[in-house]
Amino acid sequence: MRRHVRTLPAATALAVLFSSAALAVGVATPAVADTSTPLPVQSSGDIVVDGVHQRVFVSDPTGGQVVATDYAGKVVGTVASLPGAKGLELSPDSGTLYAAVPGDDSIVAIDTATVTEAKRYPIGEGTDPQYPAWAGGKLWFGYGAAAQGNLGSLDVSGTEPVLTLGQDRGWYAAPRLDSTPGAPNTLAAGIEGMSPASVAVYDVSSGTATRTASGPNTSDYVPSNLRDLALTPDGSQLVVASGAPYFHQVYKTADLTPAGQYPSDSYPNAVDIAPDGTVAAGIDGTYSPDVWTYEPGTTTATHVYDFTNTAEGAGDAGVLTPGGLAFTPDESHLFAVVATNGGGYALRDLGAEAPPPPPAPSPTTLTVNAPATATRAQALTVTGKLTSDAPFASGTTLTVTRTDLESPAGKLLAPVTVAADGSYSFKDTPPAGGSVKYTVSYAGDATHQAASASDTVQVSRATTTLTLNKNGNVYSYGADVTFTAHLGTTYKNRTVEIWADPYGSDKPNKLVKSGTVNSYGNLSVTLDLTRDTKLTAKFAGDARYAPKTATSKVYTKVSVSTTPSRHYKTASAWNRTYYYFRKSVDPLFTTRMTYYPGRDYRVQVQAYYDGAWRTTGTQYFPLESSGLGAVELQGEPSTGIRFRIRSSYIDTTSGDNVNTTTHGAWKYFIFTS
Repeated sequence: MRRHVRTLPAATALAVLFSSAALAVGVATPAVADTSTPLPVQSSGDIVVDGVHQRVFVSDPTGGQVVATDYAGKVVGTVASLPGAKGLELSPDSGTLYAAVPGDDSIVAIDTATVTEAKRYPIGEGTDPQYPAWAGGKLWFGYGAAAQGNLGSLDVSGTEPVLTLGQDRGWYAAPRLDSTPGAPNTLAAGIEGMSPASVAVYDVSSGTATRTASGPNTSDYVPSNLRDLALTPDGSQLVVASGAPYFHQVYKTADLTPAGQYPSDSYPNAVDIAPDGTVAAGIDGTYSPDVWTYEPGTTTATHVYDFTNTAEGAGDAGVLTPGGLAFTPDESHLFAVVATNGGGYALRDLGAEAPPPPPAPSPTTLTVNAPATATRAQALTVTGKLTSDAPFASGTTLTVTRTDLESPAGKLLAPVTVAADGSYSFKDTPPAGGSVKYTVSYAGDATHQAASASDTVQVSRATTTLTLNKNGNVYSYGADVTFTAHLGTTYKNRTVEIWADPYGSDKPNKLVKSGTVNSYGNLSVTLDLTRDTKLTAKFAGDARYAPKTATSKVYTKVSVSTTPSRHYKTASAWNRTYYYFRKSVDPLFTTRMTYYPGRDYRVQVQAYYDGAWRTTGTQYFPLESSGLGAVELQGEPSTGIRFRIRSSYIDTTSGDNVNTTTHGAWKYFIFTS
């Protein structure tokens, strides 16, 4: 917990200086309905309230995220991957929240209806953008590291964003910005943490920033360690929260000369101004009240808020974070982000007195109708209708996002204007083929609920060629065989996968090679074949070419051999090697064959007579798990007759089909007396 040390002389001087302010604070109305809800953040950078969707957005620079809650403090969404995210700004239609992300040198657009990232705008390497503010129809932002402060703008009104940097290099660091809808072309800026403080006012009506005032221009109570600033609704005054002096200062925006003050206490660090001009002034105070609210131009607080353990749902008290105050647009709530004494953060609803609730927004229906199919690179038309019981204002617009293989995260298209009868239509030329989704969204307003709908078009893609060689070939057991896939013309994707699926339920289909084809369009893989195998080459497709597959089926023999035993000699005869057996001995023939569960091997015996080899017997025998089988020939053989024997694997008939039919070598033998 931070401890704040105050010396007696300074405290005494302050009491004399603000004796009337202290008296005014003492008679303020106590706050009501103060509640506190823990926030899942590691830090606090900024807070923005979306009145249309009734959500509170808090940035977490340390955690690299923006967290959204409802008015009750319940988390409704989180947008991550925003390193250092700090300043936040809501678009005029409340449809988009813009977050400055210095860790990514970008500004990220967040869809307030879905609390998801909609677009990321790169600002430039090393720009370190900070606080955005909407003015003059553009998004302005301060950027730059120490001694490199500057001002930039981002125009997102067209089909493509327009980024303009280097509009005012007269800043030591990236300035904090503020604007107000009542003075749409006025922009206020100030440097955080500097002593003395430095602030400025700009006119942005021309599309560029023209500095109209620099200051503050005062010899008394020069502010130091600026923490927050806010323009009044008409843009005529700027209220500043700085570490010193110990009150909230007011300056005229015309020349930045003093225009009054709002009494508070030591270390002012936050200020927010409601649409009716109500000022909320906050301080980093452990031993005093934390927030005061004032009617415009008064010095008597209407409410005084002290962060104690009495707040409903509060585990412990804490201190207000810099810039941690925000009114709801209807002033029914004043939210504060508090760094609790326990080391966490909480969203505090200070319970501003609520006006009568507005009528519930009317349900809104939005339809989208796109053609079922379309040709890539040719224009198509999407139509639809926006309907509600409550009429829509003239010029109501809808946002359009196209999601396809080229833009899987979605690409924001030009907004479309709704006709008087609620209908709309727009043309688009899809650059990518495949499934193309058009999402149309209405942000909603005080009298209409938000709505979103989508439709999908199947856009044509060209067909490429894909081949895989060696189809139908037969190979010996254990042969190393190289297979080559050949890919024809494509757009961007040149990756091919080769899968091998050996026969037999015990061997799964397996990816054996994946990679980019070479300059000839080829990708090869060498496999050690032990079974019949189906190979498949796969091309996943890209934005302009459809997916493609090619197959090749090859066949593999078993390993098989037959070994005679119990013979008394071998000799060469009839151009063969013959095994000689006594007729009184039963020959034994041992077979070795590649094993597979349930496999049989076939034994075939032939005798040579009448000038030809003729089969005298064929029989199947089970193969042992060791891959061995032995057959003994019994009976009264004839002497002097030539015989031969072999073992074979017969596809399917041998009990399985994982190999192709394979015959072992003949073994020749003869019986003698």
